[in-house]
Amino acid sequence: MRVLGIETSCDETGVAVYDSAQGLLAHALHSQIELHAEYGGVVPELASRDHVRRLLPMIRAVLADAGTPPPQIDGIAYTAGPGLIGALMVGGAVARALAYAWQVPAIGVHHMEGHLLAPMLEAEPPAFPFVALLVSGGHTQLVRVAAIGAYEMLGESLDDAAGEAFDKAAKMLDLGYPGGPEIARLAASGDPARFRFPRPMTDRPGLDFSFSGLKTFTLNTVAAHAATGGLPDAQTRADIACAFQEAVVDTLVIKCNRAIEQTGLRTLVIAGGVSANRLLRERLERKLAARGARVYYARNEFCTDNGAMIAYAGCQRLLHGGGDDLAIRALPRWPMTSLPPLGAA
Repeated sequence: MRVLGIETSCDETGVAVYDSAQGLLAHALHSQIELHAEYGGVVPELASRDHVRRLLPMIRAVLADAGTPPPQIDGIAYTAGPGLIGALMVGGAVARALAYAWQVPAIGVHHMEGHLLAPMLEAEPPAFPFVALLVSGGHTQLVRVAAIGAYEMLGESLDDAAGEAFDKAAKMLDLGYPGGPEIARLAASGDPARFRFPRPMTDRPGLDFSFSGLKTFTLNTVAAHAATGGLPDAQTRADIACAFQEAVVDTLVIKCNRAIEQTGLRTLVIAGGVSANRLLRERLERKLAARGARVYYARNEFCTDNGAMIAYAGCQRLLHGGGDDLAIRALPRWPMTSLPPLGAA
């Protein structure tokens, strides 16, 4: 089966063609970072309009790169949620219209399921069952994954997600958007011994997360070391970025290690934008190797939102009898645990 995948949940337009026998044939991604950078975050209306401009030309280009004319497409997968309602409607409307014109099935894909399955695109994918750490945008979740669609939520963020905390801390330090890469860049020149930030909710049982207190601690530290009417000096800003990143990474590592211990599993998958953080990968690999566990993740280009993960996830469900009616699905909020296992009605 050959599937066209479309991702428009937020601020990236992603398109891909995935073949169940040959693998990923072509993909393209347009990021709106420059468009939103001056606002310090995503402006929903601007995001939707940019998806409208970019999507059809990208679909034509990716089909050409894949050597796949429309009659060779067997199905279309699009992100149906969670995400920004306007952005979701753009991808859903285009996907549903093309599916109707080409007389092929279309299926709305859960954005976080796409992230969770992105490592399956690698040459050596993880085997089920495993624990997944999903750290993408407004989501920080630990999930036990028995199979595609068989998900048990182990823990999640009770307020700010890790990615949101990175963005807000970066804004406090007058850094660019998105915050994760900017914090990591500045932290590389910081002194890890100067500040000690809290590791929230690691001193109690459970696998839930909370990063709002860490955000407040960061804000107070910036204010306490700021020059009159301005920001702290350059080295202090780097030291704060270093301490912040250490706190987030340590928190995630502690919770992942706890999840592996509690489930008895020996495989961890990390997915989503924050999974590209080099320090997080290194710390997780070192910590879990000591207990005989292994960490899997997607290549960096598939950590952020992309069409390849949507094409793959949609292909798996279409192969097992999935498919939607003519309605356009757009669900800004959509619990991943509500998804049916493969083959279920």
